[in-house]
Amino acid sequence: MSKTGNTILALITGAAIGAGIGLLYAPDSGDKTRKKISKSAKDAQKKLNQQIKETSESLSASAVKAKKTFDEKLEDTLATASEKADDILVTMEKKLEDLRKKNAHLKKEAEAEIQETPKPASKMA
Repeated sequence: MSKTGNTILALITGAAIGAGIGLLYAPDSGDKTRKKISKSAKDAQKKLNQQIKETSESLSASAVKAKKTFDEKLEDTLATASEKADDILVTMEKKLEDLRKKNAHLKKEAEAEIQETPKPASKMA
C-alpha cells in the first residue's frame, strides 16, 4: 500500500477507535457525547478531505512533470532518428550515384565492343 493510503487508513482507524473509546468512557450525557462524536467525525472528515486534496495535487504535479519528461525524451529520440535517417539517405544517394557511374561506364564499354566487332559480309547471290 502506498504511503498516502497508509496515512488515510491510519486516520480513519484512529477516528473510529477514538469514537469507540469516547463512548465507553464518556463522562457527559448522551446528548453531549453525540455532539462531541459528531464534531470529531467532522474534524476527521475535514482532515481526510485535506489529505485527499494534497495527494491529488501531488499526483497532478507528478503527472505534469512525467509528461514533460516524456515529451523531452520523445523530442530527443525523434531528433536522433531524423539525423540517422538523413545519414542513411546521404549514404544511399552516394551509392546510387556510384551505381549510375558504373552503369554508364558499362554501357560505353558495351557500345565500344559492338562497334569493334566485325560485321559479317553479306552474301549476294
